[in-house]
Amino acid sequence: GRILPLFRDLDSSLQKAGIKINFKAYVSLTVFTTFLIALATLAFIPCFLIFAFHMSAFPAILFGIGGSLFTCAFSVIGFYIYPIYRADKLKRELEDELPFTTGYMAILASAGVPPEKIFYSLSNLSVPLAVSKEAKNIVTDINLFGLDVISSLEKASKRTPSEKFHEMLEGFISTIHSGGNLAAYLREKSRQYMRLKRISLKKFSDTLSILAEFYISLLITGPLLFVIMLAVMAMMGGGTLGGILAPDLLLNLITYIGIPLASIMFLIILDTVSPKW
Repeated sequence: GRILPLFRDLDSSLQKAGIKINFKAYVSLTVFTTFLIALATLAFIPCFLIFAFHMSAFPAILFGIGGSLFTCAFSVIGFYIYPIYRADKLKRELEDELPFTTGYMAILASAGVPPEKIFYSLSNLSVPLAVSKEAKNIVTDINLFGLDVISSLEKASKRTPSEKFHEMLEGFISTIHSGGNLAAYLREKSRQYMRLKRISLKKFSDTLSILAEFYISLLITGPLLFVIMLAVMAMMGGGTLGGILAPDLLLNLITYIGIPLASIMFLIILDTVSPKW
């Protein structure tokens, strides 16, 4: 009961991410998994350092405690960020697909297909798209829960993490209410989203060049210079750094832990900023 208020923002994130897990169950899973990971880390790190690197017991235990606290924090942050990441990924996928989705919907509307059948068609696309999942939820609300098309679209509009998709659905609803030309509305939205997509692709090309320079500087040149420096220190018998870490131990930590983790973080950043279409 005391822990749940700390994660109160997660309830909305879980719904927007489309993760069909109860809020309380997700928080319980977070706490339980974090406890197991922290316990395993506390046991593994000292044993690994003692047997693999012949480190004395006291600094190995200190590393174990530090590693346990780090993995504990990392686990909680990971569980907290995961729904936000999923929601953001779904948002980007929906917005990347919008120019083509609205164009497809405009073609169906021009042929006289009713609104509920448009979303039924979107839900049965052979290509796996994010909009298909949203359309399936809309169709499920209509066929299984007995909602009318307006109510199901309003529900989807409130649930979606994408402001653009929300705006499109609200305009779709307003056009139905007012008896307007749905095909003309969708064609105009398709042209609008295509213009925005061209602008976003231009911005992404600029961002990609910055990320390439960042990768070369911090993940290729920087570690290479650091590894050379530590290798020279180890050959010259440079002692320990801070009285605990020997140069060869630090070299192994950077090579087998630091660089892979930094590369994974870079891939996550690249996936976050890159468009899917």
